Amino acid sequence: MGGRVTRVFRNFNVENRARREISKEKPTPAPRHRTARLDTVADSPEIKEEVLRKDDRFLTLLKDVYVESRDPPVQVKDGGGEHLPSKQEEKRLTKLGHLEGLDVKKVPKGKISLVEALTLLNNHKLQPQIWTAEKIAAEYSLELKEVNSLLEFFIPFAVQEFPKETKKAITSRKPKQLT
Repeated sequence: MGGRVTRVFRNFNVENRARREISKEKPTPAPRHRTARLDTVADSPEIKEEVLRKDDRFLTLLKDVYVESRDPPVQVKDGGGEHLPSKQEEKRLTKLGHLEGLDVKKVPKGKISLVEALTLLNNHKLQPQIWTAEKIAAEYSLELKEVNSLLEFFIPFAVQEFPKETKKAITSRKPKQLT
């Protein structure tokens, strides 16, 4: 509501105010100091002479400078067109069992896929005596510290089904009639 009110006042009589501003005489700028002008400096014969004069000391220093430029060696590219990784990473096959089609086939050592992470968290939740942090670290080629952090901070969701309520448990109330 406030935006509409301010817009009305802002746009009130806009055309007349604009015409009034345009028709005003422009103020004349203040005169500039004559030493600030570059035109007078460039016209001075002493400065022109100084610019055109050659200094022998600078010329001898310039002759001593020697620059040698070479192109970088040309790199021969293979015609294969594939970019090979510079560092070969050790990869391991995933341990997914019947979920094999859902995820990637190979993962770098020290990392796990999303499906593997959910599987190991669920295994640890269901059987913590069998699936200890040490066994998980050995099984999936992970560091023990990372596995402990994973088991501490990530917990899989638990799905709980509640029994459906019977009709006897639900009491329907009729609204009171006004008389």
